[in-house]
Amino acid sequence: MVNTLAPETTGRPAHTPPVTEPAVDRRGRSRRRQATVAYLFLAPTLLFFAVFLILPLGFALLLSMSRWAGFDLGDIDPVGLDNFTGLFSAGSTFLTPILTNTLLFALGTVTLALAGSLLVATCIDKLRFQGLWRTLYFLPIVTTVVAVGNVWKYMYEPGGLVNGVLNALGLGSVAFLQDPDTALPSVVVVQAWASVGSAILILTAGLKSIPESYYEAAALDGAGPVTVLWKITLPLLRPSLLFVCVTQFLTGLQSFALIIVMTKGGPGDATNVAALEMYRQAFSYGDWGTASAAAFVLFVVVLAVTLVQLWIFRRKGEDA
Repeated sequence: MVNTLAPETTGRPAHTPPVTEPAVDRRGRSRRRQATVAYLFLAPTLLFFAVFLILPLGFALLLSMSRWAGFDLGDIDPVGLDNFTGLFSAGSTFLTPILTNTLLFALGTVTLALAGSLLVATCIDKLRFQGLWRTLYFLPIVTTVVAVGNVWKYMYEPGGLVNGVLNALGLGSVAFLQDPDTALPSVVVVQAWASVGSAILILTAGLKSIPESYYEAAALDGAGPVTVLWKITLPLLRPSLLFVCVTQFLTGLQSFALIIVMTKGGPGDATNVAALEMYRQAFSYGDWGTASAAAFVLFVVVLAVTLVQLWIFRRKGEDA
């Protein structure tokens, strides 16, 4: 007799568990969603860099290997590396004195600004009302370069304040900006004076981070001021010194506004620097190809100098 109440056998299990998505696939999909959302938030910034950094950089690279007067894009004439070879060809003034002036200007600015800011920062660290002194020294930073350049330009005049002081001391007048031998050092002094305020802020902050216990231990051991400076202050201040050196050198290598206000690159090419030469080639002579090639040469110089500075400080034990 057949049992009609028995379940029908179909060859499949009576209960099939639901198919679940592997955990690995779920994690991968979640990461892709997170990456998509992250790129959507980054899109405005990436677009900004593409429009104002990547595209101009690519266009400048194109111009550096072309000849263009700066008007019609259809007039761009590829010339290969002729612009670069022209910068260093015989008779060119780019290597000497322009690039030489640029390096000397940056080196002089860093030397004076670093020495002056270190001295002032050390003195301020021992005075009362430190905030007031830092503010006073920072004022040149917030003053426009045009104002600073014009004030110092009149101070350097034969009847200006500086020559007035020299005459009061029984010394003769000096043609600071008119003499090729003194024009560049005179502008270097102004650049260092104008940039010493920011260096003072950085160095005073670095001095504050040095534990006072080190100085107390040095005093108990009978160490003198020079030993304390050389063995304690300078080694522990090295990160701040590195930052000041790199930023001041970069500023000096790219300096343009102060020189064009005070000397316009003269007399002759005595104060002409790479940034000013790029401006002249592009806007005065209409040679955008040479100007772009000079810009890339200056970029290589800035990169090389920065890497050398970082290497020197790393050799002295600073992880930068």
